[in-house]
Amino acid sequence: MKTDLKKHNWVPWMRRVLHLASLAYGQTSPNPLVGAVILDSQKRLVGEGYHSFAGQPHAEVEALSQAGSSAKGGTLLVNLEPCCHQGRTPPCTDAILKSGISRVVIAVNDPDPRVSGKGVDLLRQAGVEVVCGVLEKEAVYLNRAFIFRNQTGRPWGILKWAMSFDGRIALPNGSSKWISGLESRENVHSLRARCDAVIVGGRTVRIDNPLLTSRGLSKKEPLRVVLSSSLDLPIDSQLWDTKPAKTLICYGPESDASLLDSLPNGPEKVLLEKNSPFKLLELLAQKGCNQVLWECGSNLATTAIQQDCVQEILLFLSPKLLGGISAMTPLADFGFESIEEAITLKELSSFRKGEDIVLNMLLDNHL
Repeated sequence: MKTDLKKHNWVPWMRRVLHLASLAYGQTSPNPLVGAVILDSQKRLVGEGYHSFAGQPHAEVEALSQAGSSAKGGTLLVNLEPCCHQGRTPPCTDAILKSGISRVVIAVNDPDPRVSGKGVDLLRQAGVEVVCGVLEKEAVYLNRAFIFRNQTGRPWGILKWAMSFDGRIALPNGSSKWISGLESRENVHSLRARCDAVIVGGRTVRIDNPLLTSRGLSKKEPLRVVLSSSLDLPIDSQLWDTKPAKTLICYGPESDASLLDSLPNGPEKVLLEKNSPFKLLELLAQKGCNQVLWECGSNLATTAIQQDCVQEILLFLSPKLLGGISAMTPLADFGFESIEEAITLKELSSFRKGEDIVLNMLLDNHL
């Protein structure tokens, strides 16, 4: 296979771009993660920046502002196609053309239908050289959640659970604190900081009384979501206090909505067309969520997988043996009758957190 030297020469700088973009992980939704680097005509670094928060200047504008007049005749590298539409901020293509940039190097096209190749076309029509596809695979992975939401109308779903070495998530009496170690639990706080919403079912609220925050690791705490079919929810749950983070209670037509009257007024309450993970994620996409975290029990987790609402699994495997009944497992019955029906996973990574082993797996039909 021949190496495309035009693309290859920009790889080191594009790695810098991707690093800059990642600095805002979990903070930019509904926008993507974007970094930008500007080199002058002698290929010297004169400006760089990243998109830090929705409504704040885009990465290209930050970098151009830093570069000033040195951008003229230079090269802009960016991991996502520059926008060409008016949103909360002006089009980046306008700023690029005004700066006198002569070349733009892009990792991946923007899947947003308002852009989707139009930014590249506009730049080329104006005489700017455009190079596409530099570190495309890495750029797609970084913005997999943003891309998935634009392609499907649903956020990217991560399902997380902790279990013992013999595959149990709790003792027969329901006790589960703590299967995983302190380092793993701190890692979950970091994971929440990178997600726009954390989803649990009513049973988790009743049994665990979770807080579901990043413990201050994120400037923007994830939306805490309860999906309940019965609405049999405790009145003293920590989730009803919306000072630490916002809470959303979702339910279906079959639920007894009168039970909500006993709960505090803080949480938002939404009736879904159907009490299902799929309908919930459609709503969360409309609310600007790119990535959500499922921290739910086995029944809801299984339904979420069946409805294609889980794309990634994060498993914390503890070196403990719990024993007990088989029902204390992370997933319920899929109804499979042969091994050929089994859902295939592919490993993204594995690492240690204290005594625990953490496995990051991708459902086979994604990326």
